[in-house]
Amino acid sequence: MKKKKFHTLGLFLLIFFMSIKIWSQDIHYSQFYNSPQTANPALTGIFNGDIRYLANVRDQWRWNPVPWSTLGLAYNQKIYPKKSATHFFAAGGNFYHDRQGDSHLNLSTINASGSYNRILNEKNILSGGLMLGFSTRGFNPKELTWDKQWDGETFDSNAGSGESFDTKRIYFLETGLGINFRHQRSKRTKIDLGASVFHLLQPNAGYYNKELQNLPMNINLTAIASLFVVDALDIQIHGLQQLQGKYRETVIGALGKIYINKHRGKELQLHVGMGYRTSGSYIPTIAVKYNQYYASMNIDADNTDFNNFENSKRGAIEFHFRYTITHVKPLKAFKVCPIY
Repeated sequence: MKKKKFHTLGLFLLIFFMSIKIWSQDIHYSQFYNSPQTANPALTGIFNGDIRYLANVRDQWRWNPVPWSTLGLAYNQKIYPKKSATHFFAAGGNFYHDRQGDSHLNLSTINASGSYNRILNEKNILSGGLMLGFSTRGFNPKELTWDKQWDGETFDSNAGSGESFDTKRIYFLETGLGINFRHQRSKRTKIDLGASVFHLLQPNAGYYNKELQNLPMNINLTAIASLFVVDALDIQIHGLQQLQGKYRETVIGALGKIYINKHRGKELQLHVGMGYRTSGSYIPTIAVKYNQYYASMNIDADNTDFNNFENSKRGAIEFHFRYTITHVKPLKAFKVCPIY
């Protein structure tokens, strides 16, 4: 009976995901600041360096009937005009894929993003960004079970489900734009304030009976501040507000950046922090930065009844990896290089 209840819950969630204007398929990393292009296309190229590679993995709800995994890969780089010290451009791309539950409900997206960055003065930069991409979402009903396969006493997997779907895969365009303002007082003190909108065209994501089910616009508001405290310590404070249809979610947190070694070629930092997601998760986070390499991990300790499986509060785990390349500039070159 316990197995039957699990299958019933899985079927309910499948129908739920396919019959509403879905927010849950949108990326929602707890470490949103380590996946900048999915938070705001205006953050393309906003980092200390010239080229940046990123990889993100999130695995959640592993201990209940609908596990959900997400993989993300991203690239971006600065493009400097030859005869201007007042602006620069940036371009990049990202790919992500997620999969949920017994039906393997999945989403694959590939996006290209670009930004124009105006250097207002030596401390302030205003950036605007655009994103254009392509998504496909589908599911596989072969591993699902249905009420008509259960006669009250036995289960027959060969019995027909009595269900039919018009389509098992859909395709749609992804669009987004954003703006970001950076105030950089010093190398280690900076503040980013940004706003972005995704699903500008509100594409149709419906499966059933060709019903029009437009994805509502997803609005992200971000604030990230890194503040110098003492020679061996910085504090990062960050917040994200997501608005989509009736859905509201806020992620807030802070990190202590401990400088263990500051010698060139052996630069080592340890980051330790805590965050909170208003849907009910506490987010302890740890990261290590060594020269141009960065790796971080967090756990979402879910404090809701939904994930209270056998008195466990296990929710999600995330891993982020970043590699940055910085080219040697000619002595006469003058560029303001933001630090992200």
